[in-house]
Amino acid sequence: MNSPVLLVPKVARNGAELSNVAVQACGLAKSAVAHAIEALIHSSSPALQAVRLCEEKLDVLDRDLDEQLAPAIAQASPEKARELLACMKLMIDLERVSDLVAGFAERALIVRNRIEMEDVEQLTKMASLIENMLAQMENSLETRSVEQAIRVLRADAEIDRLRNLLLVRHTENPEGLKGQESLHVVLMANSLERAGDHVKNMAEELCHLATGHTVRHLLKAKDKPVEQLYLDWLAQQDPSR
Repeated sequence: MNSPVLLVPKVARNGAELSNVAVQACGLAKSAVAHAIEALIHSSSPALQAVRLCEEKLDVLDRDLDEQLAPAIAQASPEKARELLACMKLMIDLERVSDLVAGFAERALIVRNRIEMEDVEQLTKMASLIENMLAQMENSLETRSVEQAIRVLRADAEIDRLRNLLLVRHTENPEGLKGQESLHVVLMANSLERAGDHVKNMAEELCHLATGHTVRHLLKAKDKPVEQLYLDWLAQQDPSR
């Protein structure tokens, strides 16, 4: 059954309201992940419909931002224009997170009763981590908290680890392979891993927005994790940290 058409009246927004769109969209993406987890655990069709509704609402916000961003930037100060551009980048990542989560939930509903409980548990852990990362991003966007954004960066490594465990389990043990079921599990894990990467991109963008400096240039250093190097750099800028 097709999702109901979502009709939302267009609302004119000023620059401050547009900046808040990313916070709203982050909340919608977080809700979509929560519903996707329910779809996986309970094989719930209403949960899948809820995921699709979140996706549609996020698409409305994205179109709203796209149509109103250029006029808002034209009237904004350089600092506000930079914030609005960051909002646009965040929305691109959130839209991709939403698409990946929707695909994950649709596949989960189809194959839930054909995959092993161990796989369900691992996929649930991955999805729960993404839900928590989005919750931290939502708060970080509201408060410009670099510390929370860095916690998001660190959490992405655990998602990668869990995806790799699933990949090894389903590709390096030919006797344990279950054909299409293994393929579905790997594809679902990859969708979640890619969603985590997009949330990580958001955290990096927030760090840049809050401080005016990027995390990525610290990758040149080899002796410490990039997140710790970034915290060290912030401490040097602000001795009170």
